[in-house]
Amino acid sequence: MKIKGFLKDVTGASRVTKRRKKLFDEASTTYTYSDPIREVEEEVHPSPLLMKVSAVENVSPTTKKFTFVPSEKETRKLPPFQAGQFVSLKLDIGTTKTTRPYSICSAPFEARQGKDSFFAIAVRNGKTDGFAANYLYSNLKVGDELWAELPCGQFYHEPLRDATHVVALAGGSGITPFVSMAKEVAHGTLPIDLTILYGSVSTKDIILEKELSEIHSDHVRFVNVISGEEDYQGEKGFLSAELIKKYSFGNPSEGKTTYFVCGPLPMYRFVKGELEKLHVPAKRIRMEVFGAPRDITKEQDYPKEGVPSKVRIHVLRGIQEDVIDASPLESVAVALERAGIPNHTRCRSGACGYCRSELLDGKVYIPKDSDGRRLADKENGYIHACQTYPLSDLTICIPII
Repeated sequence: MKIKGFLKDVTGASRVTKRRKKLFDEASTTYTYSDPIREVEEEVHPSPLLMKVSAVENVSPTTKKFTFVPSEKETRKLPPFQAGQFVSLKLDIGTTKTTRPYSICSAPFEARQGKDSFFAIAVRNGKTDGFAANYLYSNLKVGDELWAELPCGQFYHEPLRDATHVVALAGGSGITPFVSMAKEVAHGTLPIDLTILYGSVSTKDIILEKELSEIHSDHVRFVNVISGEEDYQGEKGFLSAELIKKYSFGNPSEGKTTYFVCGPLPMYRFVKGELEKLHVPAKRIRMEVFGAPRDITKEQDYPKEGVPSKVRIHVLRGIQEDVIDASPLESVAVALERAGIPNHTRCRSGACGYCRSELLDGKVYIPKDSDGRRLADKENGYIHACQTYPLSDLTICIPII
């Protein structure tokens, strides 16, 4: 930069001001600013979308598949997602406002079809145990609209981390993310070899079996494993170490196969033990479990004495303070929902941290298998409300929604 002299340089600011004013006067009145980074972020991770049920189909005697398309009121399109990810549905059930995660059983390429884009989930009748599942199964119909957050979760194949050969271990409605993977493999947009071992009690209640049987690809194998029919001609029993080894690529301990596990909590714990018997490297095991234990008192390290039948939770939200009644048998997130206090929830398994809250006072129980907190959060008194159970009166601070 050339120095012209003190007075000329100091008084030069007025020339700059005049030039700027001239540019402002000559500028267009039309707003033309754009932020490409933000635009991509909003497309890939949008705020909740208003979705409409476009189809309802029975895919087993106990399960319905619900197909969703963007509502006519929604101006945004479906975001891209990975095969294996889930959607979080916002639900109003009576006076309770809650969310529930459901693995997407349609393939990512089916959400990239322009005006024909959709995603689908499969919901099993929860009977007396599934509060939200039973509600959706019994009440959701074509034309109904729900708010949905997607994509969510890390349960998908990542080539930098996972082996090309994948064995999927499924039980019950845990088959859904693997149907998405199988479709994507058959479409040619997921370059892996996929073997699905699907554990069911009966051949009469195999979820999404028809869709899987219609997938024709040299890179997809589907194997039913039936535990409740002695005369079944195929694989019988449970997803044992012997069976897993039979369908693995090479010796499981060599790490040439990645194992994806999805199903009910008892199956998750059983399969985890079987994989340990095979000495599978930890980096080759991927697990997805939704929800909390049906009976938290059955957890091995749950306190056997000194737990009150009722507790009170003092909830702080900015300057708002509430005191609610709660049960030690239900998570803090459920207690907040029952009291009508809005709180972020997404995976409901303690993994994502979306319901992260600060524990200011009181004692809690957190199942070891679902404690997904960072070390810093454990040391500084933060909890994931969806997997935290009160053992005394609590004081917590939650985000303002």
